[in-house]
Amino acid sequence: MNDGLLLSYLPIFMFLVIAFGLATVMILIPFFVARVRGDTEKSSAYECGFESFGDSRMPFDVRFYLVSILFIIFDLEIAFLFPWAITLNLLPELGFWSMMFFLFILAVGFIYEWRRGALEWK
Repeated sequence: MNDGLLLSYLPIFMFLVIAFGLATVMILIPFFVARVRGDTEKSSAYECGFESFGDSRMPFDVRFYLVSILFIIFDLEIAFLFPWAITLNLLPELGFWSMMFFLFILAVGFIYEWRRGALEWK
């Protein structure tokens, strides 16, 4: 009985072996195929139109990340508002007040970030 149970797991085991083998091959191929020396085309101006300056891995200002996170938060707020607005007439009064509470919390967060100067780009 245990042999039949183990044989039922054979396709999963074969899948894992093939997946591990393919992943290993895909990781090792670039080491044999890739060129080692740099290329002038790679370091030339591409879309920006001017020659690169400094290190391409220079750190971004933390305000950039903060503004992007705030954008995502308020974008998600709008995504929650659309289905709520469509079904507002079908919702009980609790549905209305729970969304008002949600919007109040977001407004308080927005005012806090505004007062802290997180939305000002210098």
